[in-house]
Amino acid sequence: MGTAPVYFRSPNDGWMWATVPDGPNGGPDGAPVVQMCVSHKLLITLAYKTILSLKAFTRQHMSLPDRTMNGSRGAQASPPPQGIYVPVPTFFAGEGTASYDPVTPPLDTKTQSEHSLFLVRGGIKGLVILGSSGEAIFLRNKERNELISSQRKTLDGNGYKDRPIIAGTATQQIDDTVEMIKESKDAGAEYAMVLGPGYFAPSTSQQGIQKWFEAVADRSVLPVMIYHYPGVTNNLQITPATFEKLAAHPNIVGTKLSHGMIDDQTLIAASPRIDHDHFYVFTGLGQNLLPVLTIGGVAAIDGLAGIFPRIVVRLFRLYNDSAAKGTTKEDIKAMRDLQFRICEGEKIVAKWAVIGIKEALARMWGLGSKTGGRLPLAGGFEGGDEEWKKWEKTFQGLRELEEQFKAEGKEG
Repeated sequence: MGTAPVYFRSPNDGWMWATVPDGPNGGPDGAPVVQMCVSHKLLITLAYKTILSLKAFTRQHMSLPDRTMNGSRGAQASPPPQGIYVPVPTFFAGEGTASYDPVTPPLDTKTQSEHSLFLVRGGIKGLVILGSSGEAIFLRNKERNELISSQRKTLDGNGYKDRPIIAGTATQQIDDTVEMIKESKDAGAEYAMVLGPGYFAPSTSQQGIQKWFEAVADRSVLPVMIYHYPGVTNNLQITPATFEKLAAHPNIVGTKLSHGMIDDQTLIAASPRIDHDHFYVFTGLGQNLLPVLTIGGVAAIDGLAGIFPRIVVRLFRLYNDSAAKGTTKEDIKAMRDLQFRICEGEKIVAKWAVIGIKEALARMWGLGSKTGGRLPLAGGFEGGDEEWKKWEKTFQGLRELEEQFKAEGKEG
């Protein structure tokens, strides 16, 4: 447990200081903390709740680099700020552009930046770049770094320095993963989201999974989030018991759970053996957002939020606002209605993944190209306009709701 200095003005003229233990409860077992302040021989008694308030204020107003401590079993790293995040698609040059290449179309950082600003202006807390929706496995390292760097500059240059970038990795080898995280940090990322090693999933023990993630976290220059997505890792399973052990690592700060096993999500998000001030549980499925919030999850990293940010953010804020003031029947109905609308839209993400996201962004907002992917995902919807007709009514309704929230001046 570290300490943090807090300064106070003396009733006479001098400045006084006190060191405040930087633990989850202030003092041992949550006891009030008393510190001697050497100035005018005054004794300052700092009440427990006051210390917590000061610590919370400090964490809220520190810059992102100051909040993300890291190192090999060193100081406790802080999790990313709570809120809705988007696993952003990677935009490539589309057909008809001068630089178009049907095999490896180049990055379209201009559209990427337009989309990033569209998201943060709609209330999105931060961006997950190079996740599954970002087609990271199809990118060269140089492109990865260019993507992160360009979006960090876009956010910073438009007044969004407080919006973190979480950079994904999907490698199997520990040293490669650590090197990729280092490059991501140099490019401007604040956190790393690390996909589990699934090549030998049927033969991989829970102890092996634990040691693999701990080895990465020990060496990582960024705080690590565990990306648990059985659907793309050969059905690699990370049990709640393993999560409890990994959550104790000072450089592991959370997880994205991209599966629908609500029992496992509950056993992680509500576990009394996890310090939930330092380990955040995000669902990777917006259709699970409301249920996950009720069991202790903090928010979502969600694909549909990349198309309709205000709608997903609105549900998140409605839940937290109602919890703070006392939830009413009207609040419950409003949350259920929003969750229903989100679930309708998520069907396209569940069926078509990043292809569906790109199709909807192009048709709804004119962002990117329906054919702007890399092989084998290039080409847009199979069925084209006929397939889109199945979704058009739902998405037109969601667009109207998104625009309604925007007109009301609501970031969600």
